[in-house]
Amino acid sequence: MRRVLVLFAHPVLERSRVNRRLVEAARDLEGVTLRDMYEEYPTLDIDVRREQEMLLRHDVVVFQHPFYWYSVPAILKEWQDLVLEHGWAYGAGGTHLRGKVTFNVVSTGGPASAYRESGYNRFTVRELLAPWDQTAHLCGMRFLAPFVVHASLAVIGEDDVAPARVKYRRLLEALRDDRIDLDRAAAAENLVDSLDHVLAPREVA
Repeated sequence: MRRVLVLFAHPVLERSRVNRRLVEAARDLEGVTLRDMYEEYPTLDIDVRREQEMLLRHDVVVFQHPFYWYSVPAILKEWQDLVLEHGWAYGAGGTHLRGKVTFNVVSTGGPASAYRESGYNRFTVRELLAPWDQTAHLCGMRFLAPFVVHASLAVIGEDDVAPARVKYRRLLEALRDDRIDLDRAAAAENLVDSLDHVLAPREVA
C-alpha cells in the first residue's frame, strides 16, 4: 500500500467553493495524510526538516490548491524553495525523492474552454504546470497529469462538486492501493476526464 501525502493550500478556505469539499472527500481515507499548509504555517515559517521527514514517509505527494495567476498560492512556492534543497532533493546526493509519484489537484475560476490554445488563457493547465513537471523530473519523481476542476466560480452548492469529490476519492484510493496505470496517468491531460482510463480494469464499473 502506498502512503499518500496531500499538501493542501488555500489562503481563504472559508471562501472556497471547490477545494473545501475536495478536502472533505480525502480527510478520512486510510493511508492518506492531509495537511493544511496555511494552518500549519500561518506566517510561512516552514520547518524544512519536518517537511522533508514527511516526504520520506510517503510515496505519493499531492499538491492541492486553487490556480493563482497560473501557479500556486505563495506558501507552496515558499515550501518548494526551502524544502527541495540541493543535495537532498536533487543534485549530488539528492536522491531522497527519487521514484515518488506527484501531481497537482487544481481548481480554476474559468471554464475548461478557457484553457486551450484558442481560449483566453492560451495554454492548458497541464502546459502551465510545466515548472512543476520539470521540478519533479529534476528530483527523479514521476509527474502525473493534474486533476483539474474547472469553473469553480460557477459552483453554487454541494451537488455541483459531488462528481469531482467522488472521482478525487477514487483517485486517491487507487494511488494508495497501486491500482492505477502510471504511464496512462502521466500521459493524460486532466485526470478528472481520464480517471476510468487510468484505473486498473477491475476498478472500472
